[in-house]
Amino acid sequence: MLRRVYIDVLAQFHGGRVRPVSLTLEDGRRYVIDRITDVRRAPSKSGGAGLRYTCVILDREVALYFDEWENVWWYDSRK
Repeated sequence: MLRRVYIDVLAQFHGGRVRPVSLTLEDGRRYVIDRITDVRRAPSKSGGAGLRYTCVILDREVALYFDEWENVWWYDSRK
């Protein structure tokens, strides 16, 4: 079962749109987002929904979610 892991995200706001630039995990590790390949409203596998950003970080595809109402970022984790 997947669970939501809330993370800190550094994001840029431009022209009314938000774009994540980097993220910091719970343990303090920070990763720069190399590129964003897709943005769409989508359900999360851990429940709920938000804007899903399909990102590439260190050649690995990662889905980040942004809840516009609660202003929180998360990813789904098996751990």
